[in-house]
Order: sequence, then C-alpha cells, then structure tokens
Amino acid sequence: MSQAINANRLFWGSCFALITTAFSFSIRAGILTQLGTELSLDPVQLGYINQMWFLGFPISMIFFGLFYAKIGPKLIMQVAFIAHAIGILTTIYASSYNVLLISTLLIGIGNGCTEAACNPMIADSYEGLEFNRRMNRFHMWFPGGIVLGSLISQFMTDAAMHWQTQIWVIILPTVIYAVLFWGQGFPKPKADASSPVASLKAMANPLYIFMACCMALTAISEFGPQQWVGPILAKAGASPMLILALVTGLMAVGRYFAGPLIHKLNTVGVLLGSAVFGIIGIYMLSTMSGSMLYVAAVFYALGICYFWPNMLGYISENLPETGALGLSIMGGIGMFSSSMFQPIIGGWIKENKALAEASGLAGDAADLAAGQSTLSNMLLFPGILIVAFTLLYFFGKKKKYA
Repeated sequence: MSQAINANRLFWGSCFALITTAFSFSIRAGILTQLGTELSLDPVQLGYINQMWFLGFPISMIFFGLFYAKIGPKLIMQVAFIAHAIGILTTIYASSYNVLLISTLLIGIGNGCTEAACNPMIADSYEGLEFNRRMNRFHMWFPGGIVLGSLISQFMTDAAMHWQTQIWVIILPTVIYAVLFWGQGFPKPKADASSPVASLKAMANPLYIFMACCMALTAISEFGPQQWVGPILAKAGASPMLILALVTGLMAVGRYFAGPLIHKLNTVGVLLGSAVFGIIGIYMLSTMSGSMLYVAAVFYALGICYFWPNMLGYISENLPETGALGLSIMGGIGMFSSSMFQPIIGGWIKENKALAEASGLAGDAADLAAGQSTLSNMLLFPGILIVAFTLLYFFGKKKKYA
C-alpha cells in the first residue's frame, strides 16, 4: 500500500534542506579567517577548501539529475542527509587540512542532492500557478538563508564563539528537514519529455555552448566576492558579514519581484544590465572603505541578483529541447566554475598581500590593499559578460541556430 503524500510537508522539508545549503555557504564564509588562523592555512589552502564545496555540488546534482526519474526523490534526499550529517560533523572535529577537504566535499554533495531532488519533486507535487508560487518561495530560501546565516555568524563572532560552535548551527536545519521527510510518501517522478540522449544532442547547439561559457562567468561573479567577503573586506572598515547579509537580502527581494522587470526589458536586457551593475559594484567595493561599502554592496547586489535565474530562464525559453538535463548541466557548469576559481582567488590574495608588503605596507594596511587588489582582479568577469551580452542582445535574434 502506497503512503499518502503530504505535499505541504515535503515542500517545507525542501525549504529547510535549502536553508542547510545556505547556512553552509554563509557560515563558512564567516569563519574563513578564523579557520586560516587556527589551523595555519594560507589563502590558497582556504581556496581549495572552498573549492570542495562548489565541486561537490555539480557532481551530485548532475549525477542524480540523470537518474531522478528512475530512483525518485526519496533516495536522493536520504543520500543528502547522510552527506550533510557526516560532512558537518567531520568539519567540526577536523584537525587537519586534508580532513577539511573531504568534509567540505561531502557538504557540497549534500547540497547538490538537494537541488537534484527538490526542484523536480516540487514540480511533481504542484501544477500551474501554485507550482510557480511554490518554486519562487522555495528559491527564496537560498539568499534568505544566507542572510540569516550571515547574521548568526556575525553575532557568534562578536561574542567570541569558536568556529566549531558556528558549524554546529548548520546541523539544526539538517535535522529539521530529516524529521519532515521521515516516513513520508513521495510523488512519483513524471516522465521527462526528452530523453538524456536527445537533451545531450540539443546541448551541442552553439548558443548553448556560448551561454555555458557565460554561465561560468556569471557564477564566479556572484560567488567569488561573496565567499571571500571575510578575508577581502575584514580590514575595510565595515562588517563583512553585514555586507553579505545586505547583498543576499536585496537578492531575495529582487528575485521575488523580478517578473515585471523581465517582462519590460526581456531576459537578455536584464542580463546585460546585471553585468553593468555588477562591474560597478565590484569596482566600488574595491575602491571604497567604511560605510560607503554598504552603498557599494547595493550596486553589487543589483548586479548579481538576476544572473542565475535568468541564465536558466534564457535556456528554458530559447533551447527548450535541452530539457531538464540541460538546465541541470547549466547549473552544474556554474558551480564547477566557482569551484575552479576558489584557489585562484586565494592565490590572488596571497600574491597581492606579498606585493603590498613589498611596497612598504604592513598589518591591516597590507590586508586592506590585498583585498582591494583581489576585487580589482574580479572586474574581469563582469567585464567580459558586458561584451558577451551586448553581442547576444544585438545579434542573438538575427542568427538562427540549427
């Protein structure tokens, strides 16, 4: 006898699973400096640790995305809970760099499982306007959870709480989503209209490949400055975690009210405008200090706010034959790009600090100069996107892709 399906309970379980992902992002960003100091890790090593979080995401998201229709969401979320629980506990008791690499990879795998299971599960549970409403509310919890996690991390850091204590906080939403999913019936996966082979063939389209390259740059434009906000802005005269909370809070609001803007400007226009605001925001963050950083954060938030959903939206609108797999792989490319750039950003911080010290700066002044120089390096990402989206805006509709 099949179990009754409580769609509302499954939905809230999905939301708490996404909050787990958000907490693992924001709280890790908040403890990055402590982690480096207490375990004697340099910025490059911290970059490789960050890399594992982003790397685990596409691995599990794409793998389980391929087999979702066969195995269903229940098994995927069981894997998510095991990966999250072991990853969080191993991080708390980690005493070496290698252990942190493994534990962070496990957390990333749990996060990817959440994306692979919950998005199609919500699609299988609701229809029409209710589906759209639920999906918007579900995705609100990533930036919303980052806001909450950032404020919690800031409070705990100000209270001189150890970094392990902060990691314990991530276990709370993990346990809650496990309890909500426990003993529940899950919806049967609906058959995908396109086979994986057909989707892969459709992805050979030059337009898809072009957008995949853009996705790599939009993702690092969003996640690069945010993940390194602590080390980069620690000496800039403003609270890095409050800046992260401000940025993600504005993102949550912006995405919630995105409909009219996209209708007026169209998807490519929004992406081009986002790249322009993104480069302005990163430039302001790299040149300002003190309270003006909060102003810079507003411009940066307006820039990155619409990147991720509209990149996926563009593919869905213009290359629907790529199917759900095409969207999963596009998202995976974004996370993989963010993963690959993490040690590079760590290397920039290390190199820029050495250059600052060689020029005669020391202490906080050297840290500030290193952070600002690293942000200047990141201007390259939205700069390339401005050119790419301008070309797409003017020429994309004229060229017909086979």
